[in-house]
Amino acid sequence: MRSTGIGRKSFLAGAAAVGVAVAGGALPGGGAMAQASTGGRPTDANRASGRRGGLTYRGVGYEVTDGETPDTGWHAHRMRADMLAIRHALHANSVSVFGDGVDRLEVTATEAAERGLHVWLQPRLADRPQAEILDHLAETGRHAEQLRRQGARVHLSVGCEFVLFVPGIVPGADAVERIKNLTEGNFDPEKMSRRLASFIARAASTGRSVFNGPLTYGAAQDDEVDWSLFDIVSVNYYADHPDRAGHIRELRPYQRWGKPVVVSEFGACTYKGAAQDGGMGWDIVDYTKQPPEIAGHRVRSERAQASYLTGVLDVFESMNLYAALAYQFVTSDAPHRTNPRYDLDMASYSIVKALWVKPEEPTARWHWEPKQSFHALAGAYACAEPTASGGGRGVSGG
Repeated sequence: MRSTGIGRKSFLAGAAAVGVAVAGGALPGGGAMAQASTGGRPTDANRASGRRGGLTYRGVGYEVTDGETPDTGWHAHRMRADMLAIRHALHANSVSVFGDGVDRLEVTATEAAERGLHVWLQPRLADRPQAEILDHLAETGRHAEQLRRQGARVHLSVGCEFVLFVPGIVPGADAVERIKNLTEGNFDPEKMSRRLASFIARAASTGRSVFNGPLTYGAAQDDEVDWSLFDIVSVNYYADHPDRAGHIRELRPYQRWGKPVVVSEFGACTYKGAAQDGGMGWDIVDYTKQPPEIAGHRVRSERAQASYLTGVLDVFESMNLYAALAYQFVTSDAPHRTNPRYDLDMASYSIVKALWVKPEEPTARWHWEPKQSFHALAGAYACAEPTASGGGRGVSGG
């Protein structure tokens, strides 16, 4: 089954136009308030939260949706080369495969598993009927179960930030309209909470019906989630604090559930001050201009991005969290250009920079090069690799 989702450029342009500032902190994928309540099932995932010795899984997010052009969309050949780089150059032992299109998700997850990577498989189908989103989840979950039975280390996430991308929870025909209604208060908070809880429960039930391994949900920071529904607590974390203590204070409550805690996304854009802008760092592009250009006077800084990533990674290690996944590997539709005015990579969280052969269009020969953040993470991951790659502390079923 092939499915389509919202395009990056259309979402970012629309979100910027309405001045997105979702309660609880807006993130690159949006922001949501999640709430659900059912009984969780006991697994080794619950017991794993008591282990010591730093992260079990260290990795990066890899998106599989179509691009804004045919040349920047998902391609199997590029994906295979990227998985090799993630495993052997980045020294990651885990990858979050997310996006829409069950075929792309399946092929990418299978390739990652064959390369020895632990896989987080997360379907993200947006602006489609709820039944179709659940069908998309079920198909993805069946493949995750097939991989698990074949011996792969795989966890399933039922999705992320449903309040924005699932119709019927808040008013709006698409994600941009829902953002506008959220920011302007054009919604009923009680109805939203009930509808969100209902859909999360349906998604969890769908995931359980097809997948027998550890289950989670990608929540936005500060969301209120009843994690008894899931085996693993996951949060997309983009906070900035002047010291380690601030990060620890913010993350400690997630450990109170007695379950493994995953930072399912963490990152910063590629300019000075991006860490302070957190999940809104992408909102520096003026899409009303043609070609789109960087608004204001931003200064590119790969060093600042790398410093933030390694700084928070060290906090995650010290807290013995279960996993941390940098957001994200590559953003093909946000190319690096030498002219700062048009350097869309500054608004990108990716750890590699997309380089187009022609500045105005990608062509099939575009390529990427590592940023300082790639090298910094590779060094940190490589140092931890001997104790993490064996999978001895992994969650059962994964």
